[in-house]
Amino acid sequence: MPATSELERMLRGASLRVTRPRLAVLAAVHEHPHADTSSIIGHALEDLGEVSHQAVYDVLRALTAVGLVRCIHPAGSVARYESRVADNHHHLVCRSCGAIADVDCAVGTAPCLTAANDHGYALDEAEVIYWGLCPGCSTHAVPNYTP
Repeated sequence: MPATSELERMLRGASLRVTRPRLAVLAAVHEHPHADTSSIIGHALEDLGEVSHQAVYDVLRALTAVGLVRCIHPAGSVARYESRVADNHHHLVCRSCGAIADVDCAVGTAPCLTAANDHGYALDEAEVIYWGLCPGCSTHAVPNYTP
């Protein structure tokens, strides 16, 4: 996790004021990749002692808007936040336990996938989610799982 001075530099570099809630939320996202909002609120509360849920939502929205944080929303899951924003990577999601892991692009540079027909869009990003079972879940019988 980056030092507090580095987090402060990131906020200033994005033209955001450095505040305790912003530092706590940014630190939580760096320390806990793919955390949901409830988890981030819990980590911010541990760090600050007191912070409103709305303040955390506002900070996440601001950090996402300036590109310091990326929000992903796998189907059937709540929004998750990560600090890996400088590349166009994808995600692996376990159908059983919900674990999420980063995976680099399969081939080439961004957008790393070429659409069969781009319909005239100027593509700049591709979002791919691979679904399956994580190593822990694949070694145990998973009820109601059919690939």
